[in-house]
Amino acid sequence: MTARFLTLESVQEVLNISSQQAYALVRSGDLPAIQVGGRGVWRVEATELENYIARQYEASRQRASQARASDA
Repeated sequence: MTARFLTLESVQEVLNISSQQAYALVRSGDLPAIQVGGRGVWRVEATELENYIARQYEASRQRASQARASDA
């Protein structure tokens, strides 16, 4: 069974980013997460991580489209 929630360490591995970058995504609200247990213990729902990745792909497509339009 696949885990429903991921640690920030797992998020770091999936996105290949630093712990500071993962925490910043959560703090900013760009990557929804919940705080469980003690202070600083965050969990990200796997579906939220997939949604975040999909949003980033869409944002990249839009930037590329805008760049092509401005080059024309």
